[in-house]
Amino acid sequence: MTHPTLGFRTGPIPWFIVTAANSETARAQYDLIVVGSGFFGLTIAERAATQLGQRVLVLDRRHHLGGNAYSEAEPETGIEVHKYGAHLFHTSNKKVWDYVTQFTEFTNYQHRVFALHKGQAYQFPLGLGLVSQFFGRYFTPEEARALIAEQSSEIDSKDASNLEEKAISLIGRPLYEAFVRDYTAKQWQTDPTELPAANIARLPVRYNFDNRYFNDTYEGLPVDGYTAWLENMAKDP
Repeated sequence: MTHPTLGFRTGPIPWFIVTAANSETARAQYDLIVVGSGFFGLTIAERAATQLGQRVLVLDRRHHLGGNAYSEAEPETGIEVHKYGAHLFHTSNKKVWDYVTQFTEFTNYQHRVFALHKGQAYQFPLGLGLVSQFFGRYFTPEEARALIAEQSSEIDSKDASNLEEKAISLIGRPLYEAFVRDYTAKQWQTDPTELPAANIARLPVRYNFDNRYFNDTYEGLPVDGYTAWLENMAKDP
């Protein structure tokens, strides 16, 4: 992981590099010191080094680069494991896509989610597929909009005093109780009636049958894993 103008140090951060007593030494060796080798830090470091010709040092308190996106192969199976939780890459920004594909190829993976309710699996997020299945008949986009508008009229969104009332004002009580209430209570470990309304700004409903979790133009997983992608960002150009 070397770069003519880009250096890395992992493990406990040597803060002495940036203390006042050593500031002159640090300035003499590096033009830029980046703390953190996750996506943000490495992008800043890579751009500064390759586009501006700056001497950059990247520091990370962990013993690996990649931040929370770090992944490693499970020894017995070779399966890639996301140490700090799964990351699913998606964007509609072509400039971002063109940039990241310099460092990795992507699979055609598209994230899809299903919700279980009373023994039935429903497409998620909320869309025409879920609405039609839940209410037992096909709904056109216009019919679905009218249904949700009618059911959500029970509570005016401006008058909602807690998360439950806010959610009902957005999608109506039946959908809220089936797909939002219990999940929210588990996520927050708190009854939704005791959570502030501001915790939920909106509950989007898609009035089509697109059941992808993300609706961005570009989506996928790095073919060789996230660590390989990030290591490529840190290689010599």
